[in-house]
Amino acid sequence: MKLFVNDLTVIDSTFLCPDRGLVGESWIVDIELSGELNQMNMLLDFGVVKKTIKKIIDAYVDHKLLVPKRSPQCQINEQDDERVQLSFSRSGQSDIFLCCPKQAFCFVDCLEITETALVHHLIETLRPHLPDNINDLTISLRNEQIEGPYYHYSHGLKKHQGNCQRIAHGHRSMIEIFVDDELDDELCASWAMKWRNIYLGSQEDCVDVADLSFAAQAALDNHYGFAYHAPQGFFELAVPMSECDMLPCDTTVENLAHHIASQVKLSHPNQSIRVHAYEGVGKGAIEELS
Repeated sequence: MKLFVNDLTVIDSTFLCPDRGLVGESWIVDIELSGELNQMNMLLDFGVVKKTIKKIIDAYVDHKLLVPKRSPQCQINEQDDERVQLSFSRSGQSDIFLCCPKQAFCFVDCLEITETALVHHLIETLRPHLPDNINDLTISLRNEQIEGPYYHYSHGLKKHQGNCQRIAHGHRSMIEIFVDDELDDELCASWAMKWRNIYLGSQEDCVDVADLSFAAQAALDNHYGFAYHAPQGFFELAVPMSECDMLPCDTTVENLAHHIASQVKLSHPNQSIRVHAYEGVGKGAIEELS
């Protein structure tokens, strides 16, 4: 007997990629359980699946930086203050450096973050929490089907009380820009390209790279530095300038919608602008400027 739940949850995370750097991603999670019926003639109550299994996935993977811990490009050092210092070397491109609370990372036992590697990690994480009558678990990760342009972005929100405060988590997000109520495909494509594999940083969080705790061990000539205290601890990041867009605001989706609309309005002063900025799958913010 098998039990399935589609659209169980969405994983909004960022992974380290040698070519693309920090890559924000949003995966929709589908699961399938196999086994024998229990005393209630069920494999597992849907309430348990939707609450317990979703809770475990959210706790162990969602809103984290996914790190391929067996990659020779990763140098991982645990600090005495329960933080982890990480450097990610990239041949021919600038390296990435972080020092963050341990809970901001998900260390995956692989050489490279792929959907296959992440599915294996999820199954191994979930298996000990399943009842004895469940003998097999299948997990599928899929992207939202987006017909128009979209971008991958990473960010951190220090004022957030939840896991969005983690300095390097991200999303795969569609963008819709309307000029006088007409969808402008060219503007959508332009912003999708501008924010392709981007780190969206807030000027308020920007610091001199020399002040970062790992500055003495890192080559930071072409980097922006970010650091902030948040409820979960002290977060630091150095990201290549070429892979970052510095914004004059917190990078909430509400502010992103306003920022895009304001920039578009500069080139269309006499037209109404409406921006639908998404944060991952099925959620976002709308800004209208007339």
